[in-house]
Amino acid sequence: MDAETLQAYDTAAAAFADDWDSQPAGTDLQALVRRYFTPGPTADVGCGSGRDAAWLTANGFPTVGFEPSKGLLAEAKRRHPDVVFRSAALPELKDVADGTFTNVLCETVIMHLEPSAVANSVRRLVEILQPGGTLYLTWRVTEGSDQRDDAGRLYAVVEPDVVSAALNPAELLLEEEVVSSSSGKTIHRLIARKDHPHS
Repeated sequence: MDAETLQAYDTAAAAFADDWDSQPAGTDLQALVRRYFTPGPTADVGCGSGRDAAWLTANGFPTVGFEPSKGLLAEAKRRHPDVVFRSAALPELKDVADGTFTNVLCETVIMHLEPSAVANSVRRLVEILQPGGTLYLTWRVTEGSDQRDDAGRLYAVVEPDVVSAALNPAELLLEEEVVSSSSGKTIHRLIARKDHPHS
């Protein structure tokens, strides 16, 4: 995770969490999860305030939320005490075992990474999936060059071709660029299913 972005989240964790929790429900995300995810252990990587992890857990997808920001992790645990949250950061996701999860959700996180870390992060998200498991991955679209907002958060330009190449061995089920029903921002969305190993 980009250090300045992490510092921004740690410094104003409650304010960021309040902002996310006040946004409209992510009805587009929820509809796609119901369509593509299989009930089973689920990871929310970069879970922020824990809003999505709580919704997933309540809807048949028992979720572990992973978050690198200590401030946001504390907010998530406080707001959703019935959900499991742990500290872990892309690209390593240290102490998260390969093949652990039926579903992995990574919602608007990878644009906060240094561009050189994106491919390894996507590969790691696939690694923690079980064979046949599903990855839901989005990032905020930044036009032109990498930018930082007023809080210092990095919004890097993410190249879709780099992400697609790193998905192997996973089959792309959906790819689209849309306006998020929750944030109102333009996002690039991919859904992919990890291949079963050939016998």
